[in-house]
Amino acid sequence: EVQLQASGGGLVQPGGSLRLSCAVSGFNLNYYAISWFRQAPGKEREWVSCFNRGDGSTYYSDSVKGRFTSSRDASVDTFYLQMNSVSPEDTAIYYCAGVISTYITLTTMKTPGPYQYWSQGTQVTVSS
Repeated sequence: EVQLQASGGGLVQPGGSLRLSCAVSGFNLNYYAISWFRQAPGKEREWVSCFNRGDGSTYYSDSVKGRFTSSRDASVDTFYLQMNSVSPEDTAIYYCAGVISTYITLTTMKTPGPYQYWSQGTQVTVSS
């Protein structure tokens, strides 16, 4: 059984940093991708970033490019989202989601539909 567990959310001041973690278990394949999505109150779920475990490639939405970084620690099979220079607009519940890489394209990876596995959310609040 595939399980994803997100953690690391909290309260951070504007301009500060936060690192989210997504611990993955049960994925008995090498070619899968982990994306981060976020959902702010009253808004649709928004794609943030994708890490393709197969080749290590990373992708970012325009709203976070240059500020957020996706990475993976293979020794503990945990994926990270390093968030720098955060602003109040980054306030949301963040989720990590997993999918077999061949099930998505560069377009569909940005939509929640194809993802088969989801973590619980972790709240990120950016406020002074």
